[in-house]
Amino acid sequence: MSSEPVGPGQTEAASAASTPSARLAQKPAGGDSTTTVVVAFVANALVAVAKTGAAMLTGSASMLAEAVHSWADTGNEVFLLLADKRSRRPADLDHPAGFGREAYVWSMFAAIGLFAVGAGVSLTHGIQELLDPQPAEDFGIAYAVLAVAFVLEGVSFVRAVRQARAEARGARREVVRHVVITSDPTLRAVVAEDAAALVGLVVAFAGIAAHQLTGSAVPDAVGSIAIGVLLAVVSVVLVDRNRRFLVGEVAQPGTRVAVLRLLLDMPQVERVTYLRLEFVGPRSLYLTASVDLRGDEREVDVARRLDELERAMVDLELVVGAVFTVSPPEERSLTVPADGAGR
Repeated sequence: MSSEPVGPGQTEAASAASTPSARLAQKPAGGDSTTTVVVAFVANALVAVAKTGAAMLTGSASMLAEAVHSWADTGNEVFLLLADKRSRRPADLDHPAGFGREAYVWSMFAAIGLFAVGAGVSLTHGIQELLDPQPAEDFGIAYAVLAVAFVLEGVSFVRAVRQARAEARGARREVVRHVVITSDPTLRAVVAEDAAALVGLVVAFAGIAAHQLTGSAVPDAVGSIAIGVLLAVVSVVLVDRNRRFLVGEVAQPGTRVAVLRLLLDMPQVERVTYLRLEFVGPRSLYLTASVDLRGDEREVDVARRLDELERAMVDLELVVGAVFTVSPPEERSLTVPADGAGR
């Protein structure tokens, strides 16, 4: 989970410290991600226009790389808005677990676009500039645009970090770790892209300043290549994280322990022999379990009690679906470890 108090990667000690049902029932704060993406879209669009004008006036390779970077980020925000909107569609008969995984599909497109457009164009132009250096001029315009861009990108970055910090505090983990492992791909993408944008601006400033001081276009071209490498690294990380969630990312041990403890506390459950919690979308888990019920009831009564268990778990905000089966008597029981670090 991400903004949920019991998310993947939460420390096991924190998971065991509070009531499982209270943590699992906390309402996800998904609306914050939409606002974060909108802020990023507006900032990137304004910056892209300014950088494009500056690149045309100055002829700077680093500035052109930054303009391409900002246009790529602007297009990516559209994919992220689609990811957020389409993943929120309600479940239907054909999709009982909902459409949450669409968030990872569209976020994957955004990450690939960052690689193909942002990294590809920056690297290509930088190499071309090395092979055929072109003089630059009007450096003052470049510096002014970089300063304005840094402010706008900073506003977007601060907004994203505030959301990440609030969610990380609830999950009792570090902000950076939360961004890396959160089940919300839009938050991760905005934080990563804005951080890369700020670093890219510093690189572009250094390249342009070196160009002005030395009169050589080589530092400027190297700056463009460095920005391309930076974007490539960020996009590969984002692609890999989305791939993991599409393939099937399971909840971390702390979350699993919390759910296991919750099930064992239910009066109708004697023991649990199988438990799987898999993400099917941002802040959305699908639960599959095998349980041994107390007593020796008729088949129809057992079916009703399993249905009651499923309904009880789906009532939790962070569980979008649950399937329970009866455990064979020979299956080994799952237990809650003394240290709360179940695996």
